[in-house]
Amino acid sequence: MCPFFYRTIDMQYDFFSPQQIHFGWGRFAEVGQLASSLGTRGLIISGSRSLEAKGVLEELQQFLSRANISSEFIHTITNEPEVTDVDQVTQLLRDAGIRAGDFLIGIGGGSGIDLAKACAAMVTNQESDTVLDYLEGVGRGLKLTQTPLPLLAIPTTAGTGSEATKNAVISSYSPAFKKSLRADQMIPNLVLCDPQLACSVPPEVTARTGMDAITQLLESYISCRAQPIPQALCLQGLKLALPAITEAVENGTSRTGRENMAHASLLSGIALANSGLGMAHGVAPALGIHCRIPHGLACAVMLPATLKTNLSVCQREYAEITRFIAPDLSLSEAEADQYLIDRIQSLNDRLKIPRRLSDLGVTPSQIPDLVASSRGNSMSGNPREISDTELTQILEDLL
Repeated sequence: MCPFFYRTIDMQYDFFSPQQIHFGWGRFAEVGQLASSLGTRGLIISGSRSLEAKGVLEELQQFLSRANISSEFIHTITNEPEVTDVDQVTQLLRDAGIRAGDFLIGIGGGSGIDLAKACAAMVTNQESDTVLDYLEGVGRGLKLTQTPLPLLAIPTTAGTGSEATKNAVISSYSPAFKKSLRADQMIPNLVLCDPQLACSVPPEVTARTGMDAITQLLESYISCRAQPIPQALCLQGLKLALPAITEAVENGTSRTGRENMAHASLLSGIALANSGLGMAHGVAPALGIHCRIPHGLACAVMLPATLKTNLSVCQREYAEITRFIAPDLSLSEAEADQYLIDRIQSLNDRLKIPRRLSDLGVTPSQIPDLVASSRGNSMSGNPREISDTELTQILEDLL
């Protein structure tokens, strides 16, 4: 856990990002040309049945074929990936006969891309048949020693930024945990981000995933592991996302709204891969595994409380953010701090995000399990240490 008053950025740092990022409206049509640098056969993992229903997967395979790339559809996942999903899809990939020139394509939201990232790693690392043994904090603690299959990530929602991170989040409900498979080499080789693909995402999903991105940008900026390049990306992402999320929710075909949210989400993924997160993302997985609350919704509900909890050690950072996103306002540091907290709460209210955990079905009896399951990589990045007693009180106050 970080020291209580650690706020100095260490100017000795490493920086990770995808090898190639191709961003732009309508650029999905370039997928064949771009993918040709990865191999000659694309194995497709999807994160949404609607992509198949709307013909997006068929279109993907047509674009690949025109570039003389063969393709094979492997699996669609409609839930956040679990241990059994990774193990089963990894076996499907092995059954497909992995050979030289093969690469994976993860298309969809964070669930589909996380599944693709995990399977790309597991199919080449065979010390164990289950991803459980490679996850942080559970299993046998095995390390990924072999390079994953090349991976092309195509996000179709603006939220997790999984297309730019070096981990895949994997869940289990018996026993209950949500842990990461993590390695530097898991960052996708190539990212194709076409904001137009998100135009059909429903408003509720747009709101929840968008608030996940905003939470990531804020938490990475104030993390005790914050670094200067990610902080600069966070400021740019917040300036784009805070006005764009309501536009994308209320007018799903808005090019400006979708472009700005897609860019902000991408920046949030790069930021968290380098700087980590904080309390909201520490608690969100626990709310997912114990209360079945979708990840983005859990982050959104926890974000105002996270900002308030960290105010005592983040006044300077909150003021920096406010002055960047609202440069025309003349505010003292204290006023700027409160402005940021109030703006996030107002945004949640406009997006119809509940203020209370009890509105999402959380009960007092679940608090001990939530506290116990909130300890992990994200919580360790919080800018101040939060004891179990304090976290218990924070969650009880949110009921």
